[in-house]
Amino acid sequence: MIKMVTAFLTVALLLSAPPITRADEPSDETAITQQVQQAYVDGLLNLGDLERTRAGFHPDFVLLGLRNGQLTRFPIADWIASAEKQKTAGQKPPLTTIRKISIDVTGTAAAVRLELDRAGKLVYTDYLSLYKFADGWKTVGKIYF
Repeated sequence: MIKMVTAFLTVALLLSAPPITRADEPSDETAITQQVQQAYVDGLLNLGDLERTRAGFHPDFVLLGLRNGQLTRFPIADWIASAEKQKTAGQKPPLTTIRKISIDVTGTAAAVRLELDRAGKLVYTDYLSLYKFADGWKTVGKIYF
């Protein structure tokens, strides 16, 4: 009986302990914030390092929009091609920055609400969906207002 109680208490303690993480690994929220900043804001919106964009977005990503009551789709490959064309033409968009970010993580899924500014004015509110893959967090979808 004592062995059974000891075994039960050991299992209970193990299950209630916080997960063990490496000290040098960023939290999910930190990793997501960095991914959104580097791959999306710096890469796509500000025409920066598009290789980081490719690394931070899943190839099946799609931006969904609502125009005149109709749902529109814009795949990431088309968005990156458009950004590359702008860069090649020497076009530089107004600087876009993050005004506010909120992140909700459940396991390997995350939702990000992002307010984006240009010249101190709110221009978009984005809702990004991310999944955590073996090589890190990847944006898989976006809707916006």
